[in-house]
Amino acid sequence: MSLVNYIDAAQQYFDDLVIKATDDELFAGGYLRGHFDLAVGYAEVEKLTISIDELNETVEQSLVKAYRNGELNEEDKALVVRLWEEVKALA
Repeated sequence: MSLVNYIDAAQQYFDDLVIKATDDELFAGGYLRGHFDLAVGYAEVEKLTISIDELNETVEQSLVKAYRNGELNEEDKALVVRLWEEVKALA
């Protein structure tokens, strides 16, 4: 799968959450989408040629930093982690 196709699939995954997700999943999905979109946007602005693995690593580094800063409670963190695993499985 190409990076562009992966990004498109991930964006569709996030869009689909609006239809089927619980309120908590919507929050976690929106939170995760913010980290994902930030990583994609940074790569685009910097004109970086990155792989799917490199994009995922950037997202994970951002999430770890957020967790360390106490941005999420344990329940929300668990949801974000579960949704992130689902997104990564799209590749």
